[in-house]
Amino acid sequence: MLSLLFMTKSKKRTLEESVILIQQGNSSILNEIIQAYKPFIAKTVSSVCKRYIYETDDEFSIGLIAFNEAIEKYSSERGSSLLSFSEVLIKRRVIDYIRKQTKNQHISIDITTADQEDESAGTIIVNELSLEDYKKKADEQLRKEEIVHFQQLLNSFDLSFGDIVKNSPKHADARKNAILVAKILVENSELKDFLYEKKRLPIKQLEKMVDLSRKTIERNRKYIIAIVLILSSDYVYMKDYLKGVLDT
Repeated sequence: MLSLLFMTKSKKRTLEESVILIQQGNSSILNEIIQAYKPFIAKTVSSVCKRYIYETDDEFSIGLIAFNEAIEKYSSERGSSLLSFSEVLIKRRVIDYIRKQTKNQHISIDITTADQEDESAGTIIVNELSLEDYKKKADEQLRKEEIVHFQQLLNSFDLSFGDIVKNSPKHADARKNAILVAKILVENSELKDFLYEKKRLPIKQLEKMVDLSRKTIERNRKYIIAIVLILSSDYVYMKDYLKGVLDT
């Protein structure tokens, strides 16, 4: 981390500013940042694997690829720093890798001989239960981190979970219309930029694009903003939870 502080200070740019240069094609800065952040990657991967991670480990390679993916996909519009975004992405990719390895292990177990199955049946059951428990805990941790991150993003818009619950449309048609407005806003980069910059809905512009009154849009303002923030970010669990609602 000290090396990164020295690097960013000497070149007088933040990490996020460096990422913009990388996205514009500056590969030399990419190599510098990856080298500087290898300890961060190893620590993040280790928090998932619950053991010390070496650079020669497959899990570290997965983390490295995920960190590079985070750099490619990062946008300040996400409302978070590169580090918080990449931390979530690294954990997801490592968990996906572990799950894939687990499935492969199950396949190898299925083709063992009957005698081997009899001798190791107890061990297999214990291992499967342990892996299942691990996956549940890992999912639970990522879900909690996603909720905390979303709450922080809501706070930046002077909103809270309580506001969203209180202001959610009660009727299906009203909810469908509010989601339609949110989707239109997400697909329009100019309107979305306005929302993130001004922290308020571009109601005047939206009124011209949808068959809804200004009063209706304003009444559902908080709910619309929350849906936009979810759709614009990598909230896997929240999108999954709202899948039936968002597909309306």
